[in-house]
Amino acid sequence: MSVDTKKKELIGNFRNGGRSWCRSAPEVDEHDFPSKAVCQAVPFGVYDVTKNAGFVVVGTSYNTPQFAVSAIARWWQAEGRDAYPGADRLLILADGGGGNGSRAGAWKVNLQERLCNRHRLTVTVCHYPPGCSKWNPVEHRLFSQISKNWEGQPLRSLDLMLGYIRGTTTRTGLRVSAELDDATYPKGQKVTRDDLGKVSFKPHADCPIRNYTISPQIADQQA
Repeated sequence: MSVDTKKKELIGNFRNGGRSWCRSAPEVDEHDFPSKAVCQAVPFGVYDVTKNAGFVVVGTSYNTPQFAVSAIARWWQAEGRDAYPGADRLLILADGGGGNGSRAGAWKVNLQERLCNRHRLTVTVCHYPPGCSKWNPVEHRLFSQISKNWEGQPLRSLDLMLGYIRGTTTRTGLRVSAELDDATYPKGQKVTRDDLGKVSFKPHADCPIRNYTISPQIADQQA
């Protein structure tokens, strides 16, 4: 699976760049002041490379490690475990920054607690080096198609945004699901050395900072 956070979008009667077929151009506000927005949407995308399927969780809080892992766990519960019955391993391709950053301790701690332990999954993460995010499949196979679908259309509400995401398709068979996550994810989650020490973390021989595996702690979970 390939994951990343799409560009944040202001929800309101604001201009959305691009062109679309319509009888008349929609009227929008002259300025897109954040103070006039309903909220700021944070779309986190999960792209299943094998199934050519997208799953987008639209948050209304911050792009934090807790939000990123929560979105991945939502995908597993909603689609992943049914698509791959009996699977006990997961490969995640991700950029090196943001909520799923390679150096973010909170990302690893949340993966351990919310994904590995809770769903008994061994998770291998491979981060792309700086400047290589365009090679991440979620960027050019999912996010680019979503942007084309809502091109030129004001995102006046979260429901409208979710509708555009769900309506995104391609000739190659892409299908996309979308969910709203209106939970609050505070920035700056504190992670101690003890917290990191409890993570079943195994770095790989090649580029260990960007490639590693986290195993479930079943015994600890049941204790």
